[in-house]
Amino acid sequence: MNISSIQAHQTMLNTSANNIANVNTDKFRPNDTRIVENQNSVTAYNTKVDDSGSTKSQTDLAKEIPDQIVAQDATSVNVSAIKTQDEMFGTLLDIKA
Repeated sequence: MNISSIQAHQTMLNTSANNIANVNTDKFRPNDTRIVENQNSVTAYNTKVDDSGSTKSQTDLAKEIPDQIVAQDATSVNVSAIKTQDEMFGTLLDIKA
């Protein structure tokens, strides 16, 4: 589940980066990423933001920057969990050897 979470949050980071890159693109409609946890995995779903009819970009930096921080922190936590699991398996193999 940790790996699927990392992949989902990477999708979130990629989407957010694209939205920020297009902050000055006229009529740009950003994507919004939703992270959904299932029984055995975590999945990212992208949807287009509703069109407000604006001639300017609809990217909201006040949303995008915190989204990137959340994705970065979630990835860090999942990497730590994978490292701990790897260390535990290594110790178990050492005990059995």
